[in-house]
Amino acid sequence: IFKYLAYTPSIGLWYPRKSSFDLHTYSDTDFGGYKVDRKSTSGMCQFLGNMLISWFSKKQNSVALSTTEAEYITAGSFCAQIMWMKQQLLDYGFNFEKMSIRCDNTSAICLGKNPVHHSRTKHIDIRYHFIKDHIEKGDIELVFVPTQEQVTDIFTKPLDEQTFSKFRLELGLCEIG
Repeated sequence: IFKYLAYTPSIGLWYPRKSSFDLHTYSDTDFGGYKVDRKSTSGMCQFLGNMLISWFSKKQNSVALSTTEAEYITAGSFCAQIMWMKQQLLDYGFNFEKMSIRCDNTSAICLGKNPVHHSRTKHIDIRYHFIKDHIEKGDIELVFVPTQEQVTDIFTKPLDEQTFSKFRLELGLCEIG
């Protein structure tokens, strides 16, 4: 990380003047990517229009048994962050009907939308079903995004130079000086 920062001192976040004000989030997970304990890494980035306003990458607290579980845990964890951000923006006069979480795992999306507990996923901790409650209330929707457009990959896995540069630009990072 420090080597990258040393060689890219003129790259920074750019916030354009004109942007829409829809609130959307990308979430992704590398399933079992940490080789020591096989825990997955969750990545999230949140946009207000096309402006990056929040992001992070974090190792999950538990070992997921499937990619569906890992992705669902990630989306569930970020649901609280999204609801907090919505409240902050409401305090400034912004109103949002429904916010989207863009995920590249269709099984995790189906799990979030379907209130029926599946035998293969009933072990998932109740705290991650927090998202299901907000989907049912209409606060949040899980939206499929193809893997090649999953900008959060930049926070969860090594990328080739072309993909890294593409996602870095989509995050709003560019030459500023």
